Amino acid sequence: MADAMLSEASLSYAESYADEDDIVRGARARAKEFGCTPIGPAGAATLRVLAAAAGARAVVEVGTGAGVSGLALLDGMATDGVLTTIDVEGEHQRAAREAFTEAKIAPTRFRLINGSATEVLPRLRDAAYDLVFVDADKSAYEFYYEQAMRLLRPGGIVAFDNALWHDRVADPGQRDPETSVLRELARLVRDDTRLLSTLLPVSDGLLVGVRR
Repeated sequence: MADAMLSEASLSYAESYADEDDIVRGARARAKEFGCTPIGPAGAATLRVLAAAAGARAVVEVGTGAGVSGLALLDGMATDGVLTTIDVEGEHQRAAREAFTEAKIAPTRFRLINGSATEVLPRLRDAAYDLVFVDADKSAYEFYYEQAMRLLRPGGIVAFDNALWHDRVADPGQRDPETSVLRELARLVRDDTRLLSTLLPVSDGLLVGVRR
């Protein structure tokens, strides 16, 4: 029997399956005001499950946005877990702090670092993190990938948002710089013997690897 392909209706149903509360919807509204696009509902739900499956206590997020993905990660993490989230835009981080406060997340459970991830990540400790999530400048994804491999403990998880990049990655005719970077990243992650990986067709694509 040939593998069944999901219809647009099924993909839409899966994307809307997650039940987001008013706090998350508020964070999404603020993200829209800032012109930043957060991970979709199905992608956020996947992050929550990954954090829970890893029993994550230490997580790094590259690209805070307005806190949508941070809320999902914190919800899945252990109750004493700490999220370190990095963003170059202070306004985004203020919005994320507002969302975390509304969700009654203790300030000791998140660390907001305003700065460039290319400068911040090298200062973080080797093999000290359970999960690294990246949703930021696409041109730097390969750098973030190598940093993630350094930061993750064995069994830790790395996840990249926008891995399908608005249906452009799957189209060989699309060769713009961002699409090319994401296509190459997918190849690097797939071929990296340090990882077990998969590309999930949730939201705008979530590329996931587990550190062996």
